[in-house]
Amino acid sequence: MDGMPVNDMPWWRWRANVRSALHMLSDAAFQQTHWLAGRPGYGDVTDAVYRLVEDTWLDHWSAEKYVGAVFRDAAEAAAVDAAVLRVLRIVHQVGADAPVAAYLEHPGWEEARQAAREAHVLLAANDGEDPEQPPRSLDVLAIMLRAA
Repeated sequence: MDGMPVNDMPWWRWRANVRSALHMLSDAAFQQTHWLAGRPGYGDVTDAVYRLVEDTWLDHWSAEKYVGAVFRDAAEAAAVDAAVLRVLRIVHQVGADAPVAAYLEHPGWEEARQAAREAHVLLAANDGEDPEQPPRSLDVLAIMLRAA
């Protein structure tokens, strides 16, 4: 990520995936113009959730476990935990393969999006990146993960 000190964290690739997922889950305009519109190159809600919990297993335990490896401090871990819990609650209620609209129309989606936004802003700021930049495509993320 442009301003991100990409490899200053031991498990920076995991951090990059978590940050990418939080970024997409936190951006309401992106969700409308990319996910809901079916724009290729950005995955969908299920893909973002997968990146959020894939390597970290944050669906099984707290982000606190990764302070110093993926997350810089307890504040980051707490913000990520809050986002993960809210998003996963909706995924479990709606289903992992539901259409994008089912997630976006869920009564708890705004709360989940806001929790993801708080985590995204905190992690982006701690990495020296502007949180207001639009989410990057999955191809750009893949290039970044191969780079460094």
